[in-house]
Amino acid sequence: MATYKEIKGVTVQTKDEDPVLNVGSWSSGGSLNTARYRGGSSGTTTAGLVYTGRTPTYVGNTESYNGTSWTEVNDVNNNSYAGGGSPAGSYTAAIKSSGKSGPSSFQTNTEIWDGTNWTEVNNNNTARDGIMGAGTSTSNIIAGGQTPPNQVIAESWDGTSWTEVGDLNNAKGFGVSWGSSNSNAIVATGEGDGSSPDGYGSTAETWNGSSWTATTSLNQGRTQGGGFGSTSTDGLIAGGYYGPGYQTSVESFDGSAWTEVNDLSIARGLHFGSGTNGQVGFVAGGNPVKSDTEEWAFPPPTAAVLTEGSIFLSQGTTLKGFGKAAGIPSATWASGGSLNTARYGSGSAGITQNASLAFTGSNGTANVANNESYNGTSWTELTDVNTARSNTAGTGSQTAALLFGGTTGSVTNATEKWDGTSWTEVNNLNTARRYLASAGTQTAALAFAGYVPSPGKLGVNESWDGTSWTELADLNTARYGPGGAGIQTSAVAFGGNDGGYAGETEKWDGSSWTESGDLNTARTELGGLGEQTLALAFGGTTGSVSATTEIYNGTSWTELNDLSTARQRIALGPAGSSASGLATGGNTPGDTAVANTEEWTAPATLSTVTVS
Repeated sequence: MATYKEIKGVTVQTKDEDPVLNVGSWSSGGSLNTARYRGGSSGTTTAGLVYTGRTPTYVGNTESYNGTSWTEVNDVNNNSYAGGGSPAGSYTAAIKSSGKSGPSSFQTNTEIWDGTNWTEVNNNNTARDGIMGAGTSTSNIIAGGQTPPNQVIAESWDGTSWTEVGDLNNAKGFGVSWGSSNSNAIVATGEGDGSSPDGYGSTAETWNGSSWTATTSLNQGRTQGGGFGSTSTDGLIAGGYYGPGYQTSVESFDGSAWTEVNDLSIARGLHFGSGTNGQVGFVAGGNPVKSDTEEWAFPPPTAAVLTEGSIFLSQGTTLKGFGKAAGIPSATWASGGSLNTARYGSGSAGITQNASLAFTGSNGTANVANNESYNGTSWTELTDVNTARSNTAGTGSQTAALLFGGTTGSVTNATEKWDGTSWTEVNNLNTARRYLASAGTQTAALAFAGYVPSPGKLGVNESWDGTSWTELADLNTARYGPGGAGIQTSAVAFGGNDGGYAGETEKWDGSSWTESGDLNTARTELGGLGEQTLALAFGGTTGSVSATTEIYNGTSWTELNDLSTARQRIALGPAGSSASGLATGGNTPGDTAVANTEEWTAPATLSTVTVS
């Protein structure tokens, strides 16, 4: 039972356990049949619709969602992307307007979906793409977009024709919009709204049927995001591009303020979303080209809830802040399930802590081909990889992973992909190597750094497009055994051996590497998780096996709580995130392979504060 105390005029709550903040959560949904970005959507998490987009070719594909899987239905008549839609529509009644059907082919085309077919109706007045649409198939409003430049034009649809109405206050394109009708809508974020010098807009405007009114700006500017809501006072924006790079951040709107809530599992932009309201909905697709769906739910409280900004006294000893309090997250490592096969130098994959994969490695005597999956409690053996190896790298998810490089006795360039059931050999890396690092997904991966007997350390960097590897710009500092995190177009490399124990950090923007703040503890053969602007580095060796853990904010590193077991050559790959990840396997002093797993938890809503 909770009690309350006065500490220097501040009321604090004493609880046996940390309270639960009821902010909702994301869960994995079914995969689209056609991976795409820049499409439109309507409906709910159990009766949804997506249409058009890029693959990167222009497509007219339409798919319906039943809450479990996507089914292909009849295509639109005119292939296009980045047109206006009807996020408040349904899977049986939707509208698509304007968009782009080629490099400079801006459309005014409008089509209506009746649950079976698309029918062309009266065109809108101004051709453009990156447009923002809200409402239904019979009461819709579109605003902004690009011709280029960015536009302020808004048009209203009454079920028969389009009429130009009041302009936006700020020109913008590729923002997010939702609303119940042509008299109740909101547009937010986007390119070129003047709210930031880098072009990543944070402004929001609401529509009342006659005029646009500026409302509260988001905490984080962005463009190319996705979102959903039922009215101008209820909604959510997820992901988008800023920084640079695609992001996972999510903010919800209550009509007066934007609040940061739980992140997407996967960074994405140019995706599409729809939902019942700001508490129940989905996002799907996005760039880099994706097929996955994530479903948002705002569940009832599972424990006593404190309001954001309040403080409580945990077990009468530690004063903590609840909400977005300043300070370092109270994050710790805890023991998880043990691998069936102890090993080090393995690869890993997974987007969540309780849905991960660990494969290959060395048991201290020989390389192994073992492949195991983790459900948050225990590891289960699955089909082995085709080629046993160690000191390799991996990326992807539990059901769609990629394995590449390593040593089979000699360095290898062999690449294999996992479909949830079996491994298939695919095109090799251009440069065979071991002790490399990775970022990205099964269809959009990055492999960088590594070691070969001669000349030794490497700066080689390659990208994978789902079919083949392409060499890109090298790291500034050649090295082997670094940690890595991020996606194909927004990654970070840290530590390694560059002739000695390295602390250098480099950030990748899709075309080049830029040096950033060094690790506090220089080391090699360490583990890494997360994204470019929120990465985790743990373990490794400084000459002695290390338990040190550090977190990166995009600029600098901060030391956090150590691993329970010092280890190096931890499984390499995205097994979770910087807030909820895994350290799997590795070896301890004496070159002993370990089987134990440690789980990292860093609640974004909980941090230590000081009261005086």
